[in-house]
Amino acid sequence: MKILTKGKYYGEKKLELDSKGIILSEYDYLTERTDWHYHENPYFMYVLQGNVYDINKKRKTDCASGSLLFHNWNEMHFNQKESSLARGFHIEFERKWFNTKKLDVDIWEGSKIIENPTMHHILGQIYFEFKCQDHYSEISIDLLLLQLCETSQTEQEFNYTKIPSWVPSLKEILHADDYENLSLQSLSDELGVHPVHLSRTIPKYFSVTLGDYMRQQKIKSALTLLLNPKLSLTEIAYLCGFADQSHFSRTFKSYIGKTPKVFRVQLLC
Repeated sequence: MKILTKGKYYGEKKLELDSKGIILSEYDYLTERTDWHYHENPYFMYVLQGNVYDINKKRKTDCASGSLLFHNWNEMHFNQKESSLARGFHIEFERKWFNTKKLDVDIWEGSKIIENPTMHHILGQIYFEFKCQDHYSEISIDLLLLQLCETSQTEQEFNYTKIPSWVPSLKEILHADDYENLSLQSLSDELGVHPVHLSRTIPKYFSVTLGDYMRQQKIKSALTLLLNPKLSLTEIAYLCGFADQSHFSRTFKSYIGKTPKVFRVQLLC
C-alpha cells in the first residue's frame, strides 16, 4: 500500500503553492490506473478537465470535469483515467493548519463527492487566486479556506438533522442542472408536496430561496465551462440557462466577485 506524502499526487505537477500548512497544486493526470494508495493529509480534488473514476472499497465514483471530491487522510483508493486528457486542482491540509486556525482536525469524515454549489463557488475563487498569485492572493486564499471549512461544517450539520424525505429528492432534481421546464408547480407535482409548503420551507433546509439555489447551480456549471477555451461566453450563458450573456455576467460577478471574462482570462493564461 502506497502512502502519498505532502503534496504528492499521481501525474505531472504543473503548478504548486505551499504556504503555512496548505498545499495547492495543479496536476496533469497521466496514469491510466494508479496503485491502491492513501494520502498523508486530507484534500479536495477538483477535476478541471477530462473524466476519471475514483474507486475505494465501497464505491466507484464518476468524476467528470467540474466534479469536486473530498478525501480524508486515511481513505484507501485508486484512480482510473477515462479520457485521454485529464487534469485536476488539489487543496491539501496539513494537521498544523487546523491547529493554527483552532479547527477540529476531524471536521471532515470519509470520502465523498461534493454537490453544494456554494463550496464550488469558493473553490473557484481559490483556484483564481492560485493562478493569479499576486500580492493579495495569500490573504485571500486564507479567508476563502476558512469559508470553505465553515460551509462544509454547516453542510455536515444539515446532513445529521432530521429532514423531510422530499428534501434529498429535491436536491437530486436541482443538481441535475435541467431547468428548462422547472417550476414550483412541477416540483410540487413530482415531490408530492404542496407548493405553498415548498416555498415556505425550502429556505429552512437550503439556507436560501429556491431561485437563489438554482442560480448558484448555474454558476457552478459555468465554472467548469469557462475552462473550455472553445466555448464563447455567449455559448456558456446559453448552456447554463441564462437569457443572455449580460445576465450571465451580472449573476456570475454577484457570486464570484469577478466577471466571467476576467475569471477566464486568469485561469487560461
